Amino acid sequence: MSLGLVAFVGAPNVGKSTLFNRLIGKRVSIVEDTPGVTRDRLYGQAEWLTKTFSLVDTGGVEIKNAPFQTEIRAQVQIAIEEADVIVFVVDGKMGLSGDDEQVAKMLYKSNKPVILAVNKIDNVDKIPDINDFYALGLGDPLPVSGSHGIGIGDLLDKIVSMLPEKENNQYEDAITFSFIGRPNVGKSSLTNALLGQERVIVKDIAGTTRDSIDTPFQVEGKNYVAIDTAGLVKKGRIYEAIDKYAAIRALAAIDRSEVAVMVIDAETGILDQDRHVCGYALDAKKAVVIVVNKWDLALKGQQQQDFEAEIRRRFKFVDFAEVVFVSAKTGRGMDKILPAIERAYENSRRRVPTSILNQIIADAQTMNPTPEFNHGRLKIMFASQVGVNPPTFVFFCNNPAFAHFSYTRYLENRLRESFDFTGTPFNIVYRERK
Repeated sequence: MSLGLVAFVGAPNVGKSTLFNRLIGKRVSIVEDTPGVTRDRLYGQAEWLTKTFSLVDTGGVEIKNAPFQTEIRAQVQIAIEEADVIVFVVDGKMGLSGDDEQVAKMLYKSNKPVILAVNKIDNVDKIPDINDFYALGLGDPLPVSGSHGIGIGDLLDKIVSMLPEKENNQYEDAITFSFIGRPNVGKSSLTNALLGQERVIVKDIAGTTRDSIDTPFQVEGKNYVAIDTAGLVKKGRIYEAIDKYAAIRALAAIDRSEVAVMVIDAETGILDQDRHVCGYALDAKKAVVIVVNKWDLALKGQQQQDFEAEIRRRFKFVDFAEVVFVSAKTGRGMDKILPAIERAYENSRRRVPTSILNQIIADAQTMNPTPEFNHGRLKIMFASQVGVNPPTFVFFCNNPAFAHFSYTRYLENRLRESFDFTGTPFNIVYRERK
């Protein structure tokens, strides 16, 4: 099933980021006892009762004209529009505030399922009176504690019960891909140039994700589906903030794609947001192709090998991705995109014979013995590939706690040297073999 999206919204310093970190199981959002620390949206994934869903953390909404409030309100509004379920977080210690009422007004207009989570209920024996929050008109308040984990199971139960069922795309004989990246890097231009050049568009079909369009087409007998997302239709402050807060569109497109095509603007160069957006594709374990668009507008004297070297330096987490230089405007290099997508797609489905896999792992351990870690040395007795898209390997060993991340990286490199896994990430899982 496709992932649902859950957005955390609320006033500043109510503990949204603490709850967010608790649900995804790791510390991602900056947690600080200072209002307004979280400004940009942060993303993650959580799993409960076999259901996986995406989470988005947002900045705090205030009545007063605090710094960044225009941008924060804009990004919160975008998160509300895209979310399937909204967790409205309020402070159980401070009680009902005017800022809470301001956020509630935003949620009234959304017509989205809302869970009212009263946070900072850190002592189950002394639960403060939370009945005042009924005045918000958003249902029964749910007492929780992000810091102590109280009520988290009930919160997850409620989230899962309210998430809609989303059907996967039914394109079994086609490669689905999406262009992702910052606004104004030329994603739509690339889509139009790619489809217009081949002149084999079949039809436009509304996708299962809001505001998305699936465009099936065929080239040389091979079927593809380009997934595109429509731009924001609201005007005013939200539209003005689109450049800074558009990454949430990429989440929906990545979720529904088999290959994520990361687009970088050669004219403006590489920015931190490029790395953030590409990180979403890696988190989703999608095959990745990097396309450098607007190469006709690159700095005079700029060499492709130098630009690619900079990409490799700043995108080390996707060093497996192929880099293609194109210009949607002139058409230069456009014929290289689909072959790169197909290579990434095929490699994400590559299977390694069990006998060869075990020989590679055995040779790797002989050439470079495992280091001592957590008071022991890892010993892999048997390896098996258990899945594709992405390729997933299970290493049966004496104790998974002895596996150091650097040695896992070493084993991955040995596999990549033996087989062509260009364009695809790996999943390596350790299991104890008794």
